[in-house]
Amino acid sequence: MNTKIIDGSLYARMIKEGTRELNRNRQTVNDLNVFPIPDGDTGDNMFMTMDGGAQAVDATCKDLGKVAKQASQGMFMGARGNSGVILSRIFKGISLGLADKTESDLRSFMKALDDGVSESYKAVSQPVEGTILTVFRESVENTRKFVKDDTTFETMFEELLDEMSKSLKHTPELLDVLKQAGVVDSGGAGLIYIFQGMENTLLGLETEDSASTQSQNGPKKPDLSKFNEDSELIYGYCTEFILQLMTAKVGKVSDFDEKVIFDYLSSVGESLVAFRDGSIIRVHVHTKTPGEILNHCQQWGEFLTLKIENMTVQHNETIGHERPVLELTTKKPRKRFATVTVAAGEGICEIFREIGVDAVINGGQSMNPAVKDFIDAFETIDAETILVFPNNGNVILTARQSADVYDKSEIVVIPNKDLGTGYAAISMLDNTKNNTEEMVASINASMEGVVTAMVSQANRDTEQDNVQIVSGHYIGFADGTVYTDNAERAAAVLDLAEKLNAGDYSILMLIKGKDVPQEEADSILETLEKKYRLTEIIPIDGEQPIHDYVMILEE
Repeated sequence: MNTKIIDGSLYARMIKEGTRELNRNRQTVNDLNVFPIPDGDTGDNMFMTMDGGAQAVDATCKDLGKVAKQASQGMFMGARGNSGVILSRIFKGISLGLADKTESDLRSFMKALDDGVSESYKAVSQPVEGTILTVFRESVENTRKFVKDDTTFETMFEELLDEMSKSLKHTPELLDVLKQAGVVDSGGAGLIYIFQGMENTLLGLETEDSASTQSQNGPKKPDLSKFNEDSELIYGYCTEFILQLMTAKVGKVSDFDEKVIFDYLSSVGESLVAFRDGSIIRVHVHTKTPGEILNHCQQWGEFLTLKIENMTVQHNETIGHERPVLELTTKKPRKRFATVTVAAGEGICEIFREIGVDAVINGGQSMNPAVKDFIDAFETIDAETILVFPNNGNVILTARQSADVYDKSEIVVIPNKDLGTGYAAISMLDNTKNNTEEMVASINASMEGVVTAMVSQANRDTEQDNVQIVSGHYIGFADGTVYTDNAERAAAVLDLAEKLNAGDYSILMLIKGKDVPQEEADSILETLEKKYRLTEIIPIDGEQPIHDYVMILEE
């Protein structure tokens, strides 16, 4: 196909297909999120923004300016998150460039893309390079040089997408946070998927239309467990609103200077993206006091929509022609120190991942990993020194053997014999240490005073440490010493806690095994909390085999 002119109907189909292509890849975009507290999910936010435009356009309308305005207004109302708001401004600028046109040739469309660049930069109080802004600006600037009188829309989009990919790949060099995470900018990646879908329409690769571009799978529900009565509000609220300026409050709306609003928001909030569209003000801002902002802004108008989300609890097959796969990851800088640990039970493994372990090897009691398992784990890490926590006495020798044969990093095996010391050491790891000797000394200090105890079912009659053990009973033990034997599992846990003087410790982690009923664990937790009121009791569903309960005590 050799398209030289775009009308309203074709542009509407391009918007819809761009939305569908993003929808197919939005989880990929979500997964690029690098911040510890995400401002929503970029893929979801961009999709909902685009879908607002896709739902608003009339694919039977031939008037390009009219359809471009429909798309822009739909995205304006549907915009979510920082990336979504910027995306809506890109298409607002395009619509301004096409406002008086029933159809457009390539040079007029390129001018509209330039307008999209200008409009998107104006929406951000402090534009940051290395983001969606950069990807769009650089690609448009470089593609403009490519366009000739005989260039078709198909070849222009091919060049534009190539330039977008080049710019996206470069984003980690502009933003350290991307470089550290080893990813490219998520907003820029989402933009490429949108324009790939638009290009698919031009190439006749449009997917079957449907009544709605909406996905059956909505955005992820917020994880409310991340904020409770003991939490501290650190990241504040993602606050978004659309403010209708009111004549009764500001006088003649056309004479009102919105700068007074933007200056105020800049002084009290962060991550500000705000712009005016006629008599409407759209705002995205991060703040710890959304109520104050809303009360202040209401002096100028009334709210059409409001969204306030606690950022601690917020939630980062392609169809089309052949195109190189987006390079969404990049090589992370070589780390000074990295960690590898051994654990069994998905819950326990997840605990270690949450505190920053670089690789968790599945194994432990009765399932000792092989040297190859360690080597495979080392190969996934790029660090000068890899600290290995075996968490089991039977695993230490294998870990040391793997260290002897691996030469791409310095391997230091910490000869710890239980989960508790491994958890304590890794959770308090100080990566600012100057050398390995200082790091190991710090690790050894952090493991002092940590007790790891277990409750398991005995498989034979015997006597140990002056405790008569009965087959089928539950025994409680720590560091090789048996403290209790009881026919009831819950009683064994409570007796073990008493024998170990649990009340003398500041923290008690109670890790439930995979075969233990949740009701039993809840009952034990309630008893422990009543008995040891000065000790913080932390329940964890470890899903570990062998040991029905693991108890970690920290001073």
